Amino acid sequence: HLCSRVVDGDTIIVNIDGKKERVRLIGVDTPETKHPKKPVEYYGKEASAFTKQMVEGKKVRLDHDQQRRDKYSRLLAYVYLEDGTFLNAEIIKQGYGFAYTRFPFKYLEQFREYEKEARESYRGLWKNN
Repeated sequence: HLCSRVVDGDTIIVNIDGKKERVRLIGVDTPETKHPKKPVEYYGKEASAFTKQMVEGKKVRLDHDQQRRDKYSRLLAYVYLEDGTFLNAEIIKQGYGFAYTRFPFKYLEQFREYEKEARESYRGLWKNN
């Protein structure tokens, strides 16, 4: 599938069978940039730019967990690049987002660990902490 657009750090648009689908990355939460009721949060623009650089205009493979859609009818997915890069994990590893642990998912413990490593290495949004 082709990622035609990045909405923000944790949401992308993917063309699936000729239809544009909004895809929410599972297990990742990046600072807000497009929320109608919230200001742009610290490091939000950087997170969006990172995701854009990683996947916009590129082919991706989607993998799903137990829940296929969220309450906003967005597809929930793990996103992989053609070279095997696991986008969801990469965002957290590089410090562009947090492990979103409100709901259980396959890689919860790994993502928690990636966030801890990013924080301890002062990567990305952790660099001034």
